[in-house]
Amino acid sequence: MSQIIIDHTGRQVNIPSTPKRIISICPAITETLFALGLQDEIVGRTKYCIFPEDIVESVETVGGTKEVKEDKIRALQPDLILAEKEENTAEIVKALEKIAPVFVLEVQTIQDSYRFINTLGTLTNKDSEADLLVDSCKAVFPSSREHVRNAAYVIWRKPYMVVGGSTYINDVLHTLGLHNPFAKEDSRYPAVTPEDLAAANLDVLLLASEPFPYQEKHIAEFQAFLPNTKIILVEGEMFWYGARMEVAGAYLEKLTTRIV
Repeated sequence: MSQIIIDHTGRQVNIPSTPKRIISICPAITETLFALGLQDEIVGRTKYCIFPEDIVESVETVGGTKEVKEDKIRALQPDLILAEKEENTAEIVKALEKIAPVFVLEVQTIQDSYRFINTLGTLTNKDSEADLLVDSCKAVFPSSREHVRNAAYVIWRKPYMVVGGSTYINDVLHTLGLHNPFAKEDSRYPAVTPEDLAAANLDVLLLASEPFPYQEKHIAEFQAFLPNTKIILVEGEMFWYGARMEVAGAYLEKLTTRIV
């Protein structure tokens, strides 16, 4: 049996009532599926799906988030493929829906992340487990604070790229009491120059460990043109949505003490 469900992008998707062979092409989806107790149903993942550590290594890889191996996916005979609008391209979704139903989720805010968890629960008959996970995340995630610092979150180098608006990370920054001067840029991840960063009057600059692996050695590079800005290395995975929020809560609370 199956049912027609509207995905987060407005597409009608014919979903099996009880999917048994699921492929996830988004790291946060993969981790959340495991958190919901679906380890036996997950048959494929991307090479970037690294959580839960060790356990996820037993699942076949089917490529990356921007380029997948269609033949390998077809051979795994999925009855449901799960994607995320930002992580995966429309072209990938179009190609994969010829193989199996593809449900596309979308996360731009913290509230969207809770919807994301509940939707995965609904799709996989794990509603009660999803409710418990959402409650656990809410219990540890930081409460909203007054905006007292200007901050940018850097994700890439050559060119420098920062988090813009309409992103989950931007909403997390907002919750931590940080004002993102680049939130109104047209791009969700705008490229910026040293001059742009200097003109933003930043109190804090956060250098993420992924997708570009910023390290201690890169701090001096930014300090040269941001002499009065506090520069902090952060674990990029702690700014992932879904089940990661449950472990990220304590990390983000500690981070706020370093920011002020």
